[in-house]
Amino acid sequence: IQSAEARGASSELALPDRPTDIPDDFEEHAKVMFDLQVLAFQADITRVFSMLMAREGSPRTYPQIGVNDSHHPISHYAGELEKIEKVAKINAYHMKMFAYYLERLKATPDGDGTLLDHMTMMYGAGIADSNSHDPYDIPIVMAGKGTGFLKGGRHIRFRDVPLANLHLTLMDQFGVTMDKFGDSTGRVDVKILSL
Repeated sequence: IQSAEARGASSELALPDRPTDIPDDFEEHAKVMFDLQVLAFQADITRVFSMLMAREGSPRTYPQIGVNDSHHPISHYAGELEKIEKVAKINAYHMKMFAYYLERLKATPDGDGTLLDHMTMMYGAGIADSNSHDPYDIPIVMAGKGTGFLKGGRHIRFRDVPLANLHLTLMDQFGVTMDKFGDSTGRVDVKILSL
């Protein structure tokens, strides 16, 4: 990966339109945040980002997709099909926002590939089932090639494995060695992630 210094001061970056304030529209705000992250990666200002797109306990409504109920209360659906459908609609909408981010990363050249080729992205939640607050079998999307570490286009399912095991494994790949992280019970088999 070529650093900003190696690219030289003559490199120009295409800047997005600058907003005048925090956008009121959720989608517009998310896109501004994603565009800023792409720009920061492209300029080699940072190599790490963490972004909370929607917080737990959120009272946000999503009238733009036909969900006028507050997110958190309907996430405790108690088997009610109508609430389950609304939560699924919100989750799909959030994934649409994440897909926008991935497309921007994929379209941004970086050395011998794209930004997406040279990074590891993790998207997900802190619990698997919002109704029961189940912390196991949490669905996570891993994106990017991790500079060759990750192989994409697959669905891998780990049963009864704490998410912290994946975190611990990823930290190893980034050169951060720890014996334990959170509720980890070990590491995920690296060969499974890179096959």
